[in-house]
Amino acid sequence: MERRISKQVNCGGVLIGGNAPVSVQSMTNTDTRDPKATLEQIRKLAAAGCQIIRCAVPDLEAAEALAEIKKNSPLPVVADIHFDHRLAIAAIKSGADKVRINPGNIGGDEGLRAVIRTAKEHGIPLRVGVNSGSVGKDILAKYGHVTPEALAESALVMIRKMEEENFDDLVISVKASGAELNYKAHLLLADKIPYAFHVGLTEAGTPNRGKIISSIGIGSLLMQGIGDTIRVSLTGDPTEEVYTAWEILRSLDLAPSAIRLISCPTCGRTRVNLLEIAEQVEKGLPAAEEKRRKLGLPGLQVAVMGCEVNGPGEAREADLGVACGKNEGLLFRKGEILRKVPAAEIAPTLLRMLEDWN
Repeated sequence: MERRISKQVNCGGVLIGGNAPVSVQSMTNTDTRDPKATLEQIRKLAAAGCQIIRCAVPDLEAAEALAEIKKNSPLPVVADIHFDHRLAIAAIKSGADKVRINPGNIGGDEGLRAVIRTAKEHGIPLRVGVNSGSVGKDILAKYGHVTPEALAESALVMIRKMEEENFDDLVISVKASGAELNYKAHLLLADKIPYAFHVGLTEAGTPNRGKIISSIGIGSLLMQGIGDTIRVSLTGDPTEEVYTAWEILRSLDLAPSAIRLISCPTCGRTRVNLLEIAEQVEKGLPAAEEKRRKLGLPGLQVAVMGCEVNGPGEAREADLGVACGKNEGLLFRKGEILRKVPAAEIAPTLLRMLEDWN
């Protein structure tokens, strides 16, 4: 798919926008004033595939603790600031790689100018955000309620304020909790500004619901070429956000070196334990993906199919595939039949082949 090319920024070594791959973000839910606990969670998120991490900075103690977090973090650190521009300045001085602000609640124009000056001095980008709960009162009165037009106009007002200060090292986020509202607001804004988009839904919900609505909301925008960095917002363990984000990117062939697994839903013709086989393959994919990323190799598609009806066709179309029969599977590589293997050997054989694939 053709992606919208935006102005690129550098967040602690991770490029956002331009021709850079879509990056995956998450946010810690530990107390930022506790660097040990926060760093422990950041390391878990990094192991899950997170590429940028954001930390809440509610007070000066948290802003100062950010220095230790940044020093020991395996990921670029973004400071999340509301209400007090002094916290943004303190976070930048503590080494934040990017700061998220809402110009509408940062403390007036003078406070905003002070944040911009400090960001310029330290050479870091700012993420400017608006969501359905922070639309300006005058704009809300104009439209009567939160609409796509209201969200887009609020974002433009904020962006113009930044530009008036000759600052354009920006990432823009426009978030709503509804997928359709979120989608339409981005479409209204995308051709009016050159900046990178941080895409996600705000308050997406519990993992069961949140994964579905986030996949729709984020995926629909990515299919339009909109989105340079993404965060799936879920209640609970943030590692689930990272896993879901990568699955969205894999589904759209936007994850470099990713291995995309497809498997059939099974039916009465299935004569192997296909769920067990597919889960074994899925469990082994991260190691094979990591190897491919380190070597700069392209992504692959693996098909695990349960019977002789659709199985051979799907397996033949994949880079690597298996079509199962009674207690066995027929292996395919790039459309060519290789051999039959017993059901118990299907997953280990596929994973060995993936490890050796170059």
